[in-house]
Amino acid sequence: MERIEQHASFGGRQEVWRHASRSTGCDMRLGVYLPPAALRGERCPVLYWLSGLTCTEQNFITKAGAQQHAAAHGLIVVAPDTSPRGEGVADDPAYDLGQGAGFYVNATQQPWAPHFRMEDYVAQELPALIEQHFPATDARGLFGHSMGGHGALTLALRHPGRWRSVSAFSPIVAPSQVPWGQKALAAYLGEDPAAWRAHDAVALIAGARERLPLLIDQGEADEFLPQLRPELLRAACDAAGHPLTLRLHPGYDHSYYFIASFMAEHVAHHARALRG
Repeated sequence: MERIEQHASFGGRQEVWRHASRSTGCDMRLGVYLPPAALRGERCPVLYWLSGLTCTEQNFITKAGAQQHAAAHGLIVVAPDTSPRGEGVADDPAYDLGQGAGFYVNATQQPWAPHFRMEDYVAQELPALIEQHFPATDARGLFGHSMGGHGALTLALRHPGRWRSVSAFSPIVAPSQVPWGQKALAAYLGEDPAAWRAHDAVALIAGARERLPLLIDQGEADEFLPQLRPELLRAACDAAGHPLTLRLHPGYDHSYYFIASFMAEHVAHHARALRG
C-alpha cells in the first residue's frame, strides 16, 4: 500500500492509495476518506462506492460531496477505480468496454480474463485490504452510480452476508436487456445469456437469499434512461416482495450534480444500517 495523496477535509482526511492487486494482476488506485473518528483511533464502518463508465477514483472524491456526511456519521468511505489499467491490460477504443468499464464482473473471455476480475476485487480483496490497513470494522455498505449502481446491486445480491446496506444512483438494473450491458457482458462472459442474467439485478431479485432494503434515486431528465430501465426493477421487486424505495426526481440528469444533491440521504441510509 502506497499513499499518493492526502487532503484535510471536514475534520478528517481524504487519501488516495495505490497497491498491487492479486485479483486484477495490476496496480489499482482507490480513494479512502477517514472521518475524524477514525483519525482518533475509533474503528469505523466502511461504505464502498462504485463509479460509472469512464470514471476513476477521482470523480467521486472530488464531485460527490460525500466527505462532510461521512464525517458526521463516522463512516470510512472507499472509492476504487472502475477497472484494471496499465500496460499489458486489455482495452478497447470505445468508452463502454475495457479500461474504465469493468462492469464489476470476473471476465471469462479473452483478452479480458487475465485482469478484468472486478467482482473478486470489490467483494473479497478490497474489504480484506481495508480492514487490514485502516481502523475499519467488518460492517460494510455498498453504493454506486450507473455502471457502479449495477455493481452495487448485483454484488450485494450475489454475496449475501457481505454487506449490511446497499443503494444506488441511476443504476443499470437490467444489463442483459440493454445495449451497454449486452455489449460488455458478451465481451467479458461470452455469448450465453444465462451468464449475463447471473449479473443482472432484475434477474437476481427473484432468488435473493436476503432482503436488504434497496434505495434507488433516479433523475427523470436522465439522458440514459433507456439504458437504465428502473421500471423493470420496480416490477421485479413487487413480484418478489423485495423492499425497494425508488425515488424519481423531475429535472435531474445523470451527472454528479444529481448525485451530490441526494448524497446526504444515501449516507444516512447506510449509517442507520452500519451503526444501528
